[in-house]
Amino acid sequence: MSTVLLREVPVDSVVHRLWAGTKMIAAFLISLLLMFLPMWPVLGVIVAFLMVIWVLARLPLGALPRLPWWFWGLVVLGGLINAPIGMKAVLGYTQVLVFGMVLVAASFLIAYTTPMGEVAPALAKLGAPLRKLRLPVDEWAVVVALTLRGLPLLLDEIRVLRAARKLRPKDNLLHRAADNYPLIDILTACMAVSTRRAGELGEAITARGGTGMLTAHPSSPTSRDAIAIGVVVAVCAGAIALNAVL
Repeated sequence: MSTVLLREVPVDSVVHRLWAGTKMIAAFLISLLLMFLPMWPVLGVIVAFLMVIWVLARLPLGALPRLPWWFWGLVVLGGLINAPIGMKAVLGYTQVLVFGMVLVAASFLIAYTTPMGEVAPALAKLGAPLRKLRLPVDEWAVVVALTLRGLPLLLDEIRVLRAARKLRPKDNLLHRAADNYPLIDILTACMAVSTRRAGELGEAITARGGTGMLTAHPSSPTSRDAIAIGVVVAVCAGAIALNAVL
């Protein structure tokens, strides 16, 4: 995918100003609705709603991920495999595909409109009731924060490894052996880089006295977040009513 993942698009919009927990609750409600009612009317309403959110967020079309050709080839191949079974199987396959893409689009909307530093504090606030059960909510939030911050670094390292592999001399024994098992070679290099990065990150955290606070400026939901949740609930209820009518 020729796109930048887990990076906020720096524009000012009503969606950007929402609390991160509100967006996660909205995505959860949408996924819950589609899990129990993945019907075409419901999918159509949710797709239209996400398109409206995209416009309200003032996101450019260039932020859309450009998937490689082999992805669309696999999609067409899946349709051809289901074609001999009948039109009902093709429609079911398309329905599942649209369902998955809707959930991915909702996740991208959260990533494009939310600073990644606000996700972990929001998770900690949403999981506050679980502290009464003595569950390590703060530790889980710290793990999520470190994962979100480390994933872009890992993607950059993978790009560097791929470029370095292409530049290696092709006449040595090591390169000929790696060509026989290219996937194993890349996975081994990725594991080595990940281990080294994890060690450096752990040493840096230890040197600073631990993980400390999740954020220096914690945010909380406001009245506009309540309105946003109300709109999402109304859209989900409207989708259920439309599906019942049709």
